[in-house]
Amino acid sequence: MKRLAVIDIGTNSIHMVLAEIGKGFSYKIVDRIKDMARLGDGTFTSQRLSPEAMDRGLTVLKRFSMLAKNKGFDPILPIATSAVREAKNGGDFLKLVRKELGLRVRVITGEEEARLIYLGVRNSMDLDHFPAMIVDIGGGSVELMACTQRRLKFVRSLKLGAIRLKDEFLKADIPDKKIIQRLENLVSQTLKKSLPSKKRDSQFNQLVATSGMAGNLAEIIYLSRTGRPLSQIDMATIELDEVREVERLLRTKDTQTRLNIPGLDPRRVDTLYSGVLVLRILMERIGVKQARISDKAIREGVIYDFIQQHQEGLRAEQEIPHIRRRQVLLLARRYQYPKNHAHHVAKLALSLFDQTQALHQLGDREREWLEYAALLHDIGHHIRENKHHKHTYYLITHADLPGFSSEEVDIMANVARYHRRGQPTIRHKGFRLLNREQRKVVPCLSAILRIADGLDRSHFSVVRKIFIEPGKPLRLHVFFRYDPELELWTTERRMKLFEKIFHCRIELKPAPIAMKTVA
Repeated sequence: MKRLAVIDIGTNSIHMVLAEIGKGFSYKIVDRIKDMARLGDGTFTSQRLSPEAMDRGLTVLKRFSMLAKNKGFDPILPIATSAVREAKNGGDFLKLVRKELGLRVRVITGEEEARLIYLGVRNSMDLDHFPAMIVDIGGGSVELMACTQRRLKFVRSLKLGAIRLKDEFLKADIPDKKIIQRLENLVSQTLKKSLPSKKRDSQFNQLVATSGMAGNLAEIIYLSRTGRPLSQIDMATIELDEVREVERLLRTKDTQTRLNIPGLDPRRVDTLYSGVLVLRILMERIGVKQARISDKAIREGVIYDFIQQHQEGLRAEQEIPHIRRRQVLLLARRYQYPKNHAHHVAKLALSLFDQTQALHQLGDREREWLEYAALLHDIGHHIRENKHHKHTYYLITHADLPGFSSEEVDIMANVARYHRRGQPTIRHKGFRLLNREQRKVVPCLSAILRIADGLDRSHFSVVRKIFIEPGKPLRLHVFFRYDPELELWTTERRMKLFEKIFHCRIELKPAPIAMKTVA
């Protein structure tokens, strides 16, 4: 089971979700953590992240990343949105995070933010009344997505975030009417320019609101409507008239009085009003009387995006829990290896290795290298048939193989490279770069692999199994079905390296396996 963490570094809050990806690429959220670090406070007027905000952000990220690592969630996928994206010193903050925590933060565009939000909502809610619009009112920007269940029709990223508008317009505790009018005009004009001009294209049958602001608004409305706290934010509905009433309350009261509004999150006391105003104007503009709330958004979208991009790897991880074997097979599949042949050669090579242990006296580590070299020995065909063994060496040495040291990769590449043709020699650079001990191991394993590959020369698994009879000469009993002439002929020519290294002659002993007859 794959476990990953997504960290969303927003203007107002930093969120982390811990998720487990199970069979069928479904996922389960194990935990959600949020801290309102207010990273973007003052950013949109100064164009810089303040030192205090950067310290708060770094402290939160340190706590979140340590928690994810201690619980075994890997990878950690951090993303950053408008505050970091627009700040002149956003790059300095990212370098600090990289240096202090080892996290590579991906700064996403507004359009990419909208796409990820859509992915998160689409996969958790039935957008049955389309055309639908999704709105995410963040601290720095507002993302609009016109969509159906199957596709995005358009996306817009607007600089109308709650903190941005607060910093620019709402400096007084109770703003005067002229300021409110200027704010409303800005929001209205921005939406007018951003939405389709034709009436038939600007009318929507469904509005879905995401973000913490929308969730807190729903909590206030539900408490006022029913007298009870909202037990689940996801799928809650709010009416336009209710949005207008909350907007009026927030507009006409000072900070201290706002804190007494039932359900209001005290940490949003100075930013909720601007967010509610944007939502109200949007609802009026697109002609909807109701909005539905989704608590799934960008973080869930990142998870779905990760699943879509890594399906092969995730499938392999579920099929092959062992990381080293999994990485080898992923590399083999990437270059369209001959699966049946490669696995049969690996089986024969391991059998030969086990039965000749008294000769080579190698252990489990070398046995594993042999198996993986056998699985990869023909991937060079993907580049070119001619000299494919050299291409195999190149592909292995230039592959990213987590779980292996660089020395192990070099050994496996050399073993695979010498499965045919020339013998290992220091005239070859790849072999010369190995240390003395490795230059002893590689010829032994290559000699075994050569014989195993020869025993499946036709790629039809004609030779089913082998048996070594010790002695001088060493008798190699070859149990076959069908005509083994090609395999025997090839193996005769592939035995010389083995005979040279181990100072013993091999004698092939073909032995047919009786075919079962059907009455």
